[in-house]
Amino acid sequence: MKYNEAAFIGQKRSKDAQMKLFKYTGFAMLTYTIKNGGQEKGFMPVGEAIQVSKQKYDQQIIIYFTDEDGFAKAQSKPLTLEEGLRIYDKILNDGIEEYQGDIKTI
Repeated sequence: MKYNEAAFIGQKRSKDAQMKLFKYTGFAMLTYTIKNGGQEKGFMPVGEAIQVSKQKYDQQIIIYFTDEDGFAKAQSKPLTLEEGLRIYDKILNDGIEEYQGDIKTI
């Protein structure tokens, strides 16, 4: 796939994830829109799936909405542990699947 085609599709998918995460956290930053599919596939848009993951940094948490391969499509601002865990649990309770692999972030 050509870069501009992958970017167009990926931007829509990431924007959807960003808006969904925004509803939970009040802030969400767009991250990856494309990924490298190797020599055979070239550039690819991030996947359609929206899964949730988190990373702890000192006494804060950042929540990520990823695709099925762990590419972060959107991320929250750093949240306190208490607030981040509360929001994370709400996201899981709302039926968004947890991504448990390595997160690919910017």
